[in-house]
Amino acid sequence: MERKSRLFRTALMFAVSLTGAAVLVAQSPGQQPPPQQPAPGAAPADKSNPPQAAPLNLEPAAPPVNAEEDAAMKTFREAKNDDLAKKNQMAEEFLSKYPQSRYRAEVYAWQVQYFRSKGEIDKMEAMADKQLALFPNDPQTLAAVGSTLPRAMNANTQEPAKRLAKAEQMCQKALELLPTIPKPEGMTDDMFQKAKDQTASMAYSGLGTVDFRRGKFADAIPNLEKSVRMDPDPDPVNFYLLAFCNQKTSHFDDAVAAYQKCAAIPSGMQTTCTQGAEEAKKLAATQLSAPK
Repeated sequence: MERKSRLFRTALMFAVSLTGAAVLVAQSPGQQPPPQQPAPGAAPADKSNPPQAAPLNLEPAAPPVNAEEDAAMKTFREAKNDDLAKKNQMAEEFLSKYPQSRYRAEVYAWQVQYFRSKGEIDKMEAMADKQLALFPNDPQTLAAVGSTLPRAMNANTQEPAKRLAKAEQMCQKALELLPTIPKPEGMTDDMFQKAKDQTASMAYSGLGTVDFRRGKFADAIPNLEKSVRMDPDPDPVNFYLLAFCNQKTSHFDDAVAAYQKCAAIPSGMQTTCTQGAEEAKKLAATQLSAPK
């Protein structure tokens, strides 16, 4: 349980220092993709209660204590995130020297967020697979990867249906697990709640984006609404997707409102969303709106 809290803190502290992450929002059905945008919170705080959650798995037996390894991990933890490439090099060197380290899941968790922030989706997924093989019940990694996979899809994505199913399962599991996560020692209640809200927002965004990719725009709306409502650091991509889905389902006023919120956030999507709002206004003036 203590190690689970450590994983939570690792991802949170990475997210607090992260200042931007390029993740593709690939082409939507019948429309050109908006510009590249920051991913919605690399982890909680950068930027959720379902039926009974499954109990956390028992942790694997840790290797014997190694003073040199402990010191190396302490150095990694204390390294600042102002030079992420340098810290990732430290992570690589640590894993190379201590491939069976008791701390490797923590290092993998950090690298998941690092590669996600760089838009290196294949590497992000590879690190996530390694971490989740050790700790399958980490909601932050599940939500981060589950929300990123459907965004990063494009016409060349192999087996898209399987990809979407994987993302959906990861996001659903993240939401089931969140109530089971203990508050890390030394973290304030407010910061802990913000972190959980950010994780939930990512998971709901992932579920909404999966339905968006499937062309199920009406089904996408409730999850995207939950995502933007819970996100302490609003992501313009989620507002764009929410606006697009509302427009496709003839909820033109809601589309205008979401486009305007997207346009109000400084980002490369402001022009796209401003134009979207104008288009939705024209449709509202010439077509009947569907009942909510």
